[in-house]
Amino acid sequence: MNATRRGFLKTTAGLVVGFYLPGRGEVAAQGTAVTTQRVNAWVRIGTDDSVTLMIHKSEMGQGTVTSLSQLLAEELECDWKKIRTEFPGIDPAFGLQGVFGSQSIRTGWGPLRNAGAQAREMLLQAAAQRWGIGKSLCRASDGVISNTANGEKLTFGKVADAASKLTPPTGLTLKNPGQYKLIGKSMKRLDTPDKVTGRTKFGIDVRVPGMVYAAIARCPVAGGKVASFDATKAKAIAGVRDAVQISNGIAVIADNTWAAFAGAKALEIKWDEGPNAAFNTPAIRKAFTEQTLLPGASARRQGNGAAALDTAGKKIDAVYEAPFLAHAPMEPLNCVAHVRPDGCDVWASTQMQTGISGIALQLTGLRPDQITIHTQYLGGGFGRRAGTDYAREAIELAKIVKVPVKVTWSREHDLQNGIYRPASVTRFAGGLDAEGWPLVLTANIACPPMGGSGSFGGGRGGGVDSTSVEGIADLRYAIPHMQVDYHSVTGGVPTTYWRAVGYTQNTFFGESFLDEMAVAGGKDPVDVRRRLLADVPRLLGVLNLAAEKAGWGKPLPAGHHQGIAVVNNIGSYTAQVAEVSVTGGKLKVHRVVCATDCGQVINPAIVEQQIRSAIVFGLSAALKGEITIDGGRVQQSNFHQYDVVRMDEAPAVEVHIVPSTEAPGGMGEAGVPTIAPAVCNAIFRATGKRIRRLPIQGQELA
Repeated sequence: MNATRRGFLKTTAGLVVGFYLPGRGEVAAQGTAVTTQRVNAWVRIGTDDSVTLMIHKSEMGQGTVTSLSQLLAEELECDWKKIRTEFPGIDPAFGLQGVFGSQSIRTGWGPLRNAGAQAREMLLQAAAQRWGIGKSLCRASDGVISNTANGEKLTFGKVADAASKLTPPTGLTLKNPGQYKLIGKSMKRLDTPDKVTGRTKFGIDVRVPGMVYAAIARCPVAGGKVASFDATKAKAIAGVRDAVQISNGIAVIADNTWAAFAGAKALEIKWDEGPNAAFNTPAIRKAFTEQTLLPGASARRQGNGAAALDTAGKKIDAVYEAPFLAHAPMEPLNCVAHVRPDGCDVWASTQMQTGISGIALQLTGLRPDQITIHTQYLGGGFGRRAGTDYAREAIELAKIVKVPVKVTWSREHDLQNGIYRPASVTRFAGGLDAEGWPLVLTANIACPPMGGSGSFGGGRGGGVDSTSVEGIADLRYAIPHMQVDYHSVTGGVPTTYWRAVGYTQNTFFGESFLDEMAVAGGKDPVDVRRRLLADVPRLLGVLNLAAEKAGWGKPLPAGHHQGIAVVNNIGSYTAQVAEVSVTGGKLKVHRVVCATDCGQVINPAIVEQQIRSAIVFGLSAALKGEITIDGGRVQQSNFHQYDVVRMDEAPAVEVHIVPSTEAPGGMGEAGVPTIAPAVCNAIFRATGKRIRRLPIQGQELA
């Protein structure tokens, strides 16, 4: 702090407690030099016995650093209290570096345990060589190697250098669940202390010597470009250095972020808005809905849907809609880049290190070994930071200014110039047999491709984008006849992945329509699901657990009603029961009971945190989330127009985890899809009104 003692005392009264907060530089200077040795690509051990684990993913609040460390440390047998973590640069040893599809644990489950076991065996071999005994006589535990023949001990740090020179072993046998010490335990999160004390560095905290700051004025219509611009007024603002054109707009370079923002607003720009300026939300909805009246590309054919509908004892149909959605992470998009003739450094809060490295290679023409990606902590991502557009801007601008440059997006930039979860319309038709059980279900989906031109996983072939139909085309219900068609449409809006991807809208559609079929057949919604999931034991298990814990079918407080929904996505199985009331047309979500089977749990506390987070995130979208378009322009600019669930609106959440030794499923997205249909199905039971379009806010519920 720069305040003097006298100045401080002048501004305070009452009790004064003296304390001193050292600056970051002073904290760093207090450390002592420690020699470290990399035992393998994943593990570095210091002479002070600290163990640094290379976390090749990203941490955006989901607990990745801690859970992945548990996998490594379980087999390494290190001292958990001495663990440090570090985000490495791009390294072929780590394969694809990125976080999407809740794959961190799923893809790290095998490699990280193997890496820990490999490092442990190398340390044991080094100790055995020092003692002149067989490795079988050595044991590792809590960062110490013991000689079982005579009781001698060596810490990991004493043999790390020798271990690093050994050939890594292969074909190792990993522990079975009965031997786990860390896996399955609610270990305290490793990232919490530094976040609480402010030592954690997010992308927005990055400062490098000689850095300048930039903000970019982008066309308000997606796909538009600069026709001409005048930067005279922008350059007159104190702190503004220059304004230059890049591929995505006009960049204002300044001495600080606020001057850059002010300069960007002062620019006088004529835009060539292009054909997307003709789009608006009513027209987009109309076009999507009309597509669902036509035959589409086949995403699923099971039985004979058309013939079964003709012979069904009872038929129902419905059209469901979901809007475009923004990601709106708390930390605005930002990136620092420094391009030199001999190298390129990029500092970013990113979900896709490999993607940014590819962009840097493309823009700079440098070799892969000349590109360094510095992964920072993320203040939220939800799929948005799997994109590379914000990094592309920084790298492109860094080539021009030839010094490090930091590009920061404002909240308005984020909402109005973003990449969005697609809007979608699905037309359903269903038929019941003579006893009222579901016989046939057809769905005709109109939705832009999730990734713009396709998905990471590729399409299903025949013009079907796999992520746009997931949650309907892969329904596990034993309905004899199922037919799913798909139309790839566009609304002039750039689209990308959003937390839980296609399941976010399609589970709302499918689980709501299944409820409609249950009611049409005079059946209880849980009974229908039990019958149709008889051969899917894990999904049936969470259905039964959620219903039991929520007290399904038992008396509720006056005016309270329940709805249920299930989903199997990202390798996990989840069911939710929402308890709501509607009084005077006003909705209140009181309670949500969630049961999840995500296979082997690494950290139960983090699983529960992720479920709670996902429910609030998904509920915000269901109740309030909507991006609307007029004249090609996004109408929402900040949180006063793109609201989220507030504390007084948040329900009580109960999480019940099914014990399992199956391979882990994903968790970060598992709890998102089911909250919207569970709430909307409960609204129907409360009011008799079906919610077929999101968001709920603004619709008549009385």
